[in-house]
Amino acid sequence: MRIVVTNCNTTQEMTEEIVRGARAAAGPGTAVTGLTPSWGPESAEGWLDSYLSAAAVLDALRTYHGPPYDAVVMAGFGEHGREGVRELVDVPVVDITEAAAHLACLLGRRYGVVTTLDRSRGQIEDSLETAGVARNCVAVAGTGLGVLDLAADPGRTEAAFLAAAERVRDAGAEVLVLGCAGMTGLQRVVGEKLGVPVVDGVGAAVKLAESLVALGLTTSRAGSYRKPLAKRRAWGPAPGRP
Repeated sequence: MRIVVTNCNTTQEMTEEIVRGARAAAGPGTAVTGLTPSWGPESAEGWLDSYLSAAAVLDALRTYHGPPYDAVVMAGFGEHGREGVRELVDVPVVDITEAAAHLACLLGRRYGVVTTLDRSRGQIEDSLETAGVARNCVAVAGTGLGVLDLAADPGRTEAAFLAAAERVRDAGAEVLVLGCAGMTGLQRVVGEKLGVPVVDGVGAAVKLAESLVALGLTTSRAGSYRKPLAKRRAWGPAPGRP
């Protein structure tokens, strides 16, 4: 089984970190390939970045020339593009936002999300609503750290996460969700300190993708996710042209 994990930004170091987390979660015999968009934002923080990211990820998958894959994991928490990718490819597509929330709902009645900047809260809330899992979310809290700040100072990241997580837990969350793919690995560090389960979206998405492939299931073409209509589409300027 081969899973392609798409980073939502152009930062290759983050792709490598996400792939390490995905491989740690994957079962024996599952190969994980990381895919970094060739254009778009260096970090996705806000609506503009998110829409650019969605188009860049779709373009990266459209032009992918690597080994055949059995599933796609989209490693952008709260980012757009999930529905478009499900139209584009013929394999299961699992978004880390949706995957983490579904697993959290199996572990407690209420969950909360700890993310990076507060400006991402609206996107995450909308994504959870679209996925049908917003009802069980008590709060989405930001740490005040940017996406690219997460790896710079692990001690500061852990402290900021714990402070935000305590607010979410006090609001009634029985389970916590890491609200950024760049937070992968924190669940092992902070889970015991918080006294509640902590779900990493990357690991959750990989395990769900493996399950769908093993069960022989993929995206339905009966309605919303029918293949795109045949038409001319301009994906951007030709190489070498402005």
